[in-house]
Amino acid sequence: MDGGRRDGAKSREKRGPEPEPEPEAKRRLLLELAVPECFVSELNPSLNFLLKGQLTRFLPAMESQGTTILHKTVSYAPHPLPARQFDQNTTEPISFYLSSLEELLAWKPTSDDDFNVATMPLANREPPLHSKRPRTLVCHDMNYGYLEDRFIQGSASRDPYVFYHWQYIDIFVYFSHHSVTIPPVTWTNAAHRNGVSVLGTFITEQTCGGQLCEAFLAGEAAAYHAVAVQLSRIAHFYRFDGWLVNIENTLSKAAARNLPLFLRDLREQLHRDVPGGLVLWYDSVLPSGELKWQNELNEKNRVFFDACDGLFTNYNWKEEHLERMGAQAGERLADVYVGIDVFARGEVVGGSFETDKALRLIRKHGFSAAIFAPGWVYEHLGKENFLQNENRFWGLLAELLPTHSISTLPFSTCFCLGMGTGRFSAGQEEEVGPWYNLSAQEIQPLFTEQQAPGGAGNWLRTRCSLQDAWNGGSCLLIEGIIPPEAGHVAVRLFSFQLPAPPKLFLSLLYKLEEKLPEVAVALELTTWDSGSCRVGHKAALPGPATRHQPQPLPTPPPQLSGLLSGCGRQSAAGWMRRCYELELRDCTLHELSLILSRHQPGQQEQRFSCRLGEIRVLDADSLRSSLPPGPSLQASQLLWHKGPGPDQLSLSLTLRWSYPHSQARCFRIHCQGRAGPRGRELPQLLGVAHATLYRVVGLAVPKAPPMESCRVEFFVEPVLNEGVAVDRSRWGRLVLVYSDPASTSTY
Repeated sequence: MDGGRRDGAKSREKRGPEPEPEPEAKRRLLLELAVPECFVSELNPSLNFLLKGQLTRFLPAMESQGTTILHKTVSYAPHPLPARQFDQNTTEPISFYLSSLEELLAWKPTSDDDFNVATMPLANREPPLHSKRPRTLVCHDMNYGYLEDRFIQGSASRDPYVFYHWQYIDIFVYFSHHSVTIPPVTWTNAAHRNGVSVLGTFITEQTCGGQLCEAFLAGEAAAYHAVAVQLSRIAHFYRFDGWLVNIENTLSKAAARNLPLFLRDLREQLHRDVPGGLVLWYDSVLPSGELKWQNELNEKNRVFFDACDGLFTNYNWKEEHLERMGAQAGERLADVYVGIDVFARGEVVGGSFETDKALRLIRKHGFSAAIFAPGWVYEHLGKENFLQNENRFWGLLAELLPTHSISTLPFSTCFCLGMGTGRFSAGQEEEVGPWYNLSAQEIQPLFTEQQAPGGAGNWLRTRCSLQDAWNGGSCLLIEGIIPPEAGHVAVRLFSFQLPAPPKLFLSLLYKLEEKLPEVAVALELTTWDSGSCRVGHKAALPGPATRHQPQPLPTPPPQLSGLLSGCGRQSAAGWMRRCYELELRDCTLHELSLILSRHQPGQQEQRFSCRLGEIRVLDADSLRSSLPPGPSLQASQLLWHKGPGPDQLSLSLTLRWSYPHSQARCFRIHCQGRAGPRGRELPQLLGVAHATLYRVVGLAVPKAPPMESCRVEFFVEPVLNEGVAVDRSRWGRLVLVYSDPASTSTY
């Protein structure tokens, strides 16, 4: 019988020796215990020993872990999944868009949409988005969108496009030419982790766009209200932060008259459903209905600016446009996002590696900037040397891009870009081959590239490296020179702005290049000091900031032995862990830097190469003394196919579980039991989930022999925010027991 059950442990009284089971009794007991017969020789004598004692302990062991046992009969009947949310060739979950007004009005979420819901809440950041300082918006437009980034669980894309300079930007717009562009969830997760708001695009253009506008704007208020409600609901459900509205077609007078009313309605709906959300207007159509780009905020498009949270100007502006806009914007200078086309199409200022020329003028006049299509670096210059070119592009703009600071703890990063040529775990490469998933991207540092005096080459550079990692697909590589006159080099990594907790724990993982002379590596924490700031029992030095270089702990405090294991020791892969403890009072965390020092004084420059694999900053008082219970697993949407081998089946299914979203950064999905009747292999990593569900696709499992059943086990391993290793007894576990009635006819 099909069905799943959640078993709990039950107490059992001690009993005397049990009678020898008869063959049929053995078979019934095997089925009851969910132990497939295809893993045991056909009722051989050794099974009697197992059934007398060892085998009967199997079920209580699973019960203590809260294992879910699911019995299924293999069925080859087609059960297609919705084409909107699942790839029709593989059944992988995918991100999607809506192409018409009819699709928008008919949209209603179902459980099939759960894969597309962002799991990473918008992180707090300082200063907050709605401060008055000029902002930076990036509008991502690449080959109509929904490329490899549409695969929610990632892909095996080689040399994909990634964006990782989040500390420089405030708003990310995912742009395409589909009517309703819902940002792929991987982008939303990556941006939110860095405190960056994400907007979708509502666009109409050309003749079909004009027809769409007339259908909802030219009539009664109820029509445009329904569209506003649906757009707001979509942003709320998928957990992104608002919309860029782009009407690039002419309108009838009736439609043009209702357009500002629609924008106000959308803003009102969105602010209620998505606190802090944004509706931005792109400089295009005019109140008369004429399509005529203004390249500025003026009286002709002011009505749209007043109805929205901001205006995104067209790109063909000159400095005189900026000079005129100051009076128009008034106190809302930061709500004017002056467009910069990195491809430099039309009569524009700057573009490509001269984008700083446009940005410098925009900042001179106090406006926000909207950088359109910075993927130019990838599309125009190519995949080769992309990371190097990307760092060059953003490095040229860095001085004009105010950064935002981390304002919450715990803080932890392995510097993963969300891609790699292999996947690492605890410093060991566990999978070889390219992968890409922006949901796996972790917080990146403030990248540095400094020149030696006299311009004699780089003397300090930070960049991502795909050749090695602690966890994920990349680490941070710091290369440089300690000059002859200096004893050390300081590398600024992260900016913080939050009150320091009474006690901090810090952890650093690093690896030095063996071919170069060794240098000393340490963390330095800078605090902004109030008059009463104290470090331990000593008052901080007077002045605006104090630098702290705590001494490494030889061993972690007893209560943190599981969290900070390996302090002062080097792993087999060469990674060294340093742990630190710092007591603070009435201080504000400001910066975290890496200090690289000479071991001995010298008059020669000293080259160094250091890889950072992980940094953690933890509030001791907030660390949990107990872990959540293991995830409770369910399986659904099972699909079976014959093959790929003669004695194999292909299985796809959706795993779901419950777990506190705020406590896990991701989940590692393992399986076991695919070796067939002759043995059982160790658990194999299937993938990494960034939500409490995962689609297993095309898993090869053994075909059940006639009159027998087989099983495959799935495990969900939580990866906690603080980096605590979760004991296997607290993993989620599901045992799928299956039989194939069709196989009986062939024997």
